[in-house]
Amino acid sequence: MTPASSSARKEKPIVLGRVSGLYGVQGWVKVFSYTEPREAILGYRDCLLGRDGEWHSARIVEGRRHGKTVIVRMDAVQDRDAAAEWIGADIAVQRSSLPDTLADEYYWADLEGLQVVRRDDRTLGTVAYMLATGAHDVMVVQGDKEILIPFVPGRTVLDVNLADGQIQVDWDWD
Repeated sequence: MTPASSSARKEKPIVLGRVSGLYGVQGWVKVFSYTEPREAILGYRDCLLGRDGEWHSARIVEGRRHGKTVIVRMDAVQDRDAAAEWIGADIAVQRSSLPDTLADEYYWADLEGLQVVRRDDRTLGTVAYMLATGAHDVMVVQGDKEILIPFVPGRTVLDVNLADGQIQVDWDWD
């Protein structure tokens, strides 16, 4: 695998999954996909593999759903030993590779780092990351303390302003 181009390094990659294990002896890996449905990750053939901020260009040449996971074969991984080196690596794409969102839809990566403010203008912190809980997504907000806030537009989330880098919430639970 080759290091990603300098233009690819300027844009923060969007993580779509993680190499979670080995499958067979011919270099296939198991992937824990964050996409919905899980096999949607296979639609992004040109991707990046990385860890610790170092990204390498890769190409998914084949793949399929396998139970609760997805299995893939990458172009530059020819055997089990080479595949083992990538266990734990993130699989990502450039933001420009993702489809545009509809109004009031957001990629988690777009929400991470936004400032979270209550309706009384009290700043609670910034979105550190998002969690999927089944019922609804949850923002993990880092500030004076860590706060978990359900991401429910129209109820707890009053407004998302990507341009201003702010999410307004109706959240009084301290």
